Amino acid sequence: MADNILRLRDVKARTGLSRSSIYAFIAASTFPAPVKLSARSVGWIEREVDAWIELRIRTCRGQSS
Repeated sequence: MADNILRLRDVKARTGLSRSSIYAFIAASTFPAPVKLSARSVGWIEREVDAWIELRIRTCRGQSS
């Protein structure tokens, strides 16, 4: 199965985070790093973003796995 690539607007919509928050989480190594698509564009692997969202939900709800 091919991985879908999300652009920043899609990542912001899925997570509810601002651009600066996303990049702050990336700098802290707590959010998936983007992949370089071209000289001036990046994208995020959809399944990695979805896994991050699921982890945040589990952490918030106090579930271990």
